[in-house]
Amino acid sequence: MNRREFLVAVAAAPLAPAALARAAAAAPLVLVTADTESHVAALSAASGQVLRRLRTEPGPRSIETVGGRLAVVAHTTRGAVSIVDGAALRVMHVLRSFAEPRYTAAHPAGRIAFVTDSKLGEVVTVDVLRGSVLARLALDGPARHVTIDRAGRTVWVSLGSKAELVAVVDVTTPARPRLVRKVRPPFLAHDVGFSRDQRHIWVTSGSDGRLAVYDRRERRPLFTLPADAPPQHVTFTREFAYVTSGDDGTFRVHRLSDGRAVRTTPVPVGSYNVQEGLGRVVTPSLDRGTLCILTPRGVLLHRTQVAPSSHDACLVTGRS
Repeated sequence: MNRREFLVAVAAAPLAPAALARAAAAAPLVLVTADTESHVAALSAASGQVLRRLRTEPGPRSIETVGGRLAVVAHTTRGAVSIVDGAALRVMHVLRSFAEPRYTAAHPAGRIAFVTDSKLGEVVTVDVLRGSVLARLALDGPARHVTIDRAGRTVWVSLGSKAELVAVVDVTTPARPRLVRKVRPPFLAHDVGFSRDQRHIWVTSGSDGRLAVYDRRERRPLFTLPADAPPQHVTFTREFAYVTSGDDGTFRVHRLSDGRAVRTTPVPVGSYNVQEGLGRVVTPSLDRGTLCILTPRGVLLHRTQVAPSSHDACLVTGRS
């Protein structure tokens, strides 16, 4: 074997564990839940390559970045929440004081997370570094999707997958969350998301092909927008909103300035959840087990087969 053939063979060979660790530490990672296989897959955000698979409690469903490097994983059917260190790719804590944990919103300070529990109808304040519950607030409804403003003062919680009401919670003091009011959207709500300007909240539908955009201070939407098949999910950069329809297999880019849809990219059917971070937007497929990595303009960079089913994904720095 000559030198050229040797280098080609090395490049094609699977990475050794030490090399995997170095690769993970060198670039942003996408953490993807493999909900039927009890693990979280770590992929390179640059190449879409699967670098490692981290064994977890059974049934990892949602996953959310906290503080850039940590991630909160909700195991809904097990009543457990895992805290994962994205730099070391290890499980730091497992909290078992939940009934049906659903989704997480990360406080901008990077230590606190707010986790919804749909069976108990609560939003739960968690210290992710200590792995401890600080507070619980009853919301009188099956709490699911949750979002927080960039100032870390207000949380909105959708009370169901087809929710008649959305709860508005004051979390200025995270250990003492306070229910402020409930908002009734013009349709049955599904996902909620604060835009980057901190002034607007987008509410998606679990029943209609519509979106509603709220001013945070108002109980009624400023305007509604057409959308693909419900349920939709939403995330943001400074310039755009990204809305997915898993049933239609679409990824829409909306201009924040006027809500206009400027691009639609086909993605695999079942690509419901969508998250943004570190210059990439990711959407996994619950039905196909794929992960799509896109640019902020909605251009598809990578589509990777991760597992039989992948419910959620988030981006972490991968650096200690």
